[in-house]
Amino acid sequence: MLRLDHLAVSAATLDDGVGWVETALGVSMAGGGVHPHMGTHNRLLSLGDLYLEVIAADPAAPAPAWPRWFDLDHFKGAPRLTNWVAQCDDLGAELAASPAGAGTPTALARGDYRWQMAVPDDGKLPFDGAFPALIQWQGTAHPAQALPDQGVRLTLLEVWHPQAAALGDALTGRIRDPRVTFVTGLHRMRAFFATPHGVRALE
Repeated sequence: MLRLDHLAVSAATLDDGVGWVETALGVSMAGGGVHPHMGTHNRLLSLGDLYLEVIAADPAAPAPAWPRWFDLDHFKGAPRLTNWVAQCDDLGAELAASPAGAGTPTALARGDYRWQMAVPDDGKLPFDGAFPALIQWQGTAHPAQALPDQGVRLTLLEVWHPQAAALGDALTGRIRDPRVTFVTGLHRMRAFFATPHGVRALE
């Protein structure tokens, strides 16, 4: 069974992404860290039971000899919501049930956190990135537990794709979260949040 773990906003620079999210949602993001294996860094925002991540290539880190996750090597343009991440208890089993190209289990760490993540060999998740990245945390530590609560909660995640029906079929019976919906249309993602300033959206 899959559970919604976090949302990812990609950006050309971390400062650009953080500024965009803070302006859109009206709250401040917390600290994050670096991912040496991927040459990326991030900042985080609590969403209660999950979190929002802004992620970008780290200019202070050497470029990895393999593609970065979330297809960040090819990211261009303004910051935007690009990916969603689903947590599981058996990454191997979930990968076996997923479309080809969902990734290879990769052991990763940031600070005190340890996890395995399915990283596609080319950095590109199935369905043009609309398929969730799969993660299995090691131990009980999870970033959402350590983040300051800014009173922001995800109310709806729309995953748009021309093959939305096939995407939904690939996840039928695997994730049951009323906040996640699949919409037929040009590929994009849009999320709505309850915030101290009313309903806000990212896309």
